[in-house]
Amino acid sequence: MGFLNESAWTGKIYSDGWVAASGGDAPVVEPATGREIGRSGVADRSDLERAAERAAAAQADWASTAFDQRAAILRRAGELINEHAGELHEWIMPETGGTPPKAAFETHVAAGECIAAAELTSRPLGQVLPTPQPQLSIARRLPVGVVGVISPFNFPLILSSRSVAPALALGNAVLLKPDPRTAVTGGILLARVFEEAGLPPGLLHVLPGGADIGQALIEDRHVRLISFTGSTAAGRQVGEAAARNFKRVLLEMGGNNALVVFDDADLELAASAGAYGSFLHQGQICMTTGRHVVHERLKDDYVELLAKKADAMPVGNPLTEQVALGPVIDEGQRDKIHRLVTDSLDAGATLAAGGRFEGLFYRPTVLDNVSRQTPAYTDEIFGPVAPVVSFSSDDEAIALASDTAYGLSLGIITRDVMKGVDLAGRIPAGIVHINDQTVADEPIVPFGGVRTSGNGTRLGGDANIEAFTETQWLTIRGDVPAYPF
Repeated sequence: MGFLNESAWTGKIYSDGWVAASGGDAPVVEPATGREIGRSGVADRSDLERAAERAAAAQADWASTAFDQRAAILRRAGELINEHAGELHEWIMPETGGTPPKAAFETHVAAGECIAAAELTSRPLGQVLPTPQPQLSIARRLPVGVVGVISPFNFPLILSSRSVAPALALGNAVLLKPDPRTAVTGGILLARVFEEAGLPPGLLHVLPGGADIGQALIEDRHVRLISFTGSTAAGRQVGEAAARNFKRVLLEMGGNNALVVFDDADLELAASAGAYGSFLHQGQICMTTGRHVVHERLKDDYVELLAKKADAMPVGNPLTEQVALGPVIDEGQRDKIHRLVTDSLDAGATLAAGGRFEGLFYRPTVLDNVSRQTPAYTDEIFGPVAPVVSFSSDDEAIALASDTAYGLSLGIITRDVMKGVDLAGRIPAGIVHINDQTVADEPIVPFGGVRTSGNGTRLGGDANIEAFTETQWLTIRGDVPAYPF
């Protein structure tokens, strides 16, 4: 039967156990082949309302549960992900189109998210404040209550666990809406993990569904906080809806990330880093290297090396072939990628590699002769495309790297490390890597972007305390003071 016990969850949602979904069910489709590999339940508004009511009822007891007991459940969840990683990979690869290393990275980080969240339970959650009054004055952090989590399709296990694990650890209940294209990896796997780890009933609900469920999640009176990961366009809608409902919202959105390569860089290492940053998981990562900003003395050689690497990369079904790239998630994403490439060529860019596809398998693509007006330079591609633009001075490099509405991740490659540190403070980005490409993730770092990549919030490590709790000012007196009324 296996750990995942497919017979228990097929066609169902997780809400106080595995129950029939009022919205019916939907196929789980493998992008590489188009075949149905399972069926998930589809929640409707009535499912969400019942789940929110139940979550609110269960949350108070969970918040008062001893911290070490909550920690034990979170640690056990992390252990279960590691113990059953092989079985989880059998779903991550076909459902997301990921290669074996991508699947292994997902389980490794997701397990780390749970284990790091366990440590949050014993962090200090307040301050004793000075006061001129004869009283004890305290600022303390309390659970939000019920947290709504909306997660995307690209790294669904990581990007669900990144919010679910710390929210639970800090005493909240969670309603999780995974992307319906990755309902298993983004939700069902976590439900099974926490079910097996001993999480009390009613605290985690997994509700796959479309935009209507996301809207209902934001509107429900029991849900006090929304944690959203996805595109900037969708995040803007979530943020607006949350504001109308007076709810706090954590937005982790898109990026058009620059890798700046200076003329003192090792060309081979820089091109290798650039290829990894642009082509990992078919470029379907918010931190993907979307713009290669390369010194003019290196640019032509860099393009040639990057194109050679792209041409040599095998693309195919990661379940049946040893490949570097698998399929993109669906036809809509493929068509968006190809439209940006063809529009860029029409605008004057030249094709150094790729630019073609078969089915959902898009070849890694390198674009040369790119300008600041080239569509593939200005827009987030979310595909395996590497536009390259040159610069001649540090100031021009700063201007090019900053020339975007986004501000998520930045890579700077130079032997002059202190120059890299200086530039890191002059280019808007929530994440900067000196002498590395733009894609990285660790459970204990404060992860997030600026500008249209995020709303200033951070997830990870101690930043989770700010994210998933609220501050209460509490004063305590020995006696009631006498007032002149």
